Amino acid sequence: QVQLVESGGGLVQPGGSLRLSCACSGLTFRYYAMTWYRQTPGKEREVVATITIGGSTTYADSVKARFTISRDNAKNTVYLQMNSLKAEDTAVYYCNAKAGPLDFWGQGTQVTVSS
Repeated sequence: QVQLVESGGGLVQPGGSLRLSCACSGLTFRYYAMTWYRQTPGKEREVVATITIGGSTTYADSVKARFTISRDNAKNTVYLQMNSLKAEDTAVYYCNAKAGPLDFWGQGTQVTVSS
């Protein structure tokens, strides 16, 4: 079965850093574009960052220059390095894998930025 397991979330102070991981199994990872989304109860789900099968990356304007998405095909894992965190980054972060008609989601991991 396909499984996306996220980890690395937690509580961090403003200005701090976190690194999220999404470990994938049950799929041919290198054929999937990977995206990090986030959602907070008062806002719509938004795309945070995407990395293609070729390694090209795109970022939401709100996280550009602060976040970095990367992938390790040997480990079937996508990462989101989050630096200079702000309170408005507080959200549940979701990992998504997409290849043509195939579309899979992780359960999400909570990131809370607070003093």
